[in-house]
Amino acid sequence: QVNVVESGGGSVEVGGSLTVSCEASGYTPSMYCMGWFRRTANKEREGVALIDAAGKAVYSDSVKGRFTISKDNAKNTLDLQMNNLKPEDTGMYYCVAAVCAIYATGGGYWGQGTLVTVSS
Repeated sequence: QVNVVESGGGSVEVGGSLTVSCEASGYTPSMYCMGWFRRTANKEREGVALIDAAGKAVYSDSVKGRFTISKDNAKNTLDLQMNNLKPEDTGMYYCVAAVCAIYATGGGYWGQGTLVTVSS
């Protein structure tokens, strides 16, 4: 059984920084992609960033250059460092672990979500 638990999040002003973290267990790193989706006022579901099974990071255009995803395989943790935050980044952020073949579909194992609020 794959278990995914997020932490972090919170409130920050425009231009500020925040980190959300995730701890996952019960998955096979060589087969799984891990990353972050979010639900915002404008989008029901948006893939924000992911690290594939080979360790390559991929970002959506909306966060490229501002967000950094990193993974610690020894600790089974996944962090998303978010800089220069904008109001449109406000939303629920979900950590996801999935077999890479189905990751983009939104399948796999999702955490309970953590709220990020960016205020102007």
